[in-house]
Amino acid sequence: MKLYRFLSEDDTAAFCHKITAALNAGWALHGGPTYAFDAAHGVMRCGQAVVKEVPGDYTPDVKLGEQ
Repeated sequence: MKLYRFLSEDDTAAFCHKITAALNAGWALHGGPTYAFDAAHGVMRCGQAVVKEVPGDYTPDVKLGEQ
């Protein structure tokens, strides 16, 4: 099955670490990153979609972050 996750974080090194951890866990980038201003918190936020092929069948109770 193909899994999809959208990871987001404030525009800090934490975002890069989150994406790096996903890549090292076998996830692959899907498309380009996105950036937006979070007016409620006064910060820029980053987002990146990642995908991964894993065995099995999809059900809504699959824990994406544990794959």
